[in-house]
Amino acid sequence: MRAADDQGPAQAAQKLFDAMRAHDRAAVSALFIPGSTVASVDADSKVSVMPAEDFAMRVGNGKGDWLERIWNTQVLEHGSIAVVWAEYDFHLNRKFSHCGIDSFSMLKTASGWKIAGVSDTREVSGCRPRPLGPPTQ
Repeated sequence: MRAADDQGPAQAAQKLFDAMRAHDRAAVSALFIPGSTVASVDADSKVSVMPAEDFAMRVGNGKGDWLERIWNTQVLEHGSIAVVWAEYDFHLNRKFSHCGIDSFSMLKTASGWKIAGVSDTREVSGCRPRPLGPPTQ
């Protein structure tokens, strides 16, 4: 296990959140391996899965100020494969939207760490205390 502040897979996950906040479709697409998926499960166990390219399009067409923050990040890494797991919250226009767990499957390529798949839970209530407090920017 690596410390969360090390460079590597966790930094690739953070780059996704930065690209989402900028609504940068090209940057989001560049972070994923072709054929990757984004999967979510809500509090009612409803599962949704979409190709990462569709997710990138949604990000690019998105409106408003998106802010996703992670903490309690854990990274399991062996050679060119890693898993990043973290608690998160998501704010839209500086207002809380939902929280949950992000889980990234990562592969190290010649151009660095890429996302092979993302899964998350989406919870609107019952969220654990968020150590980062309300968004400040």
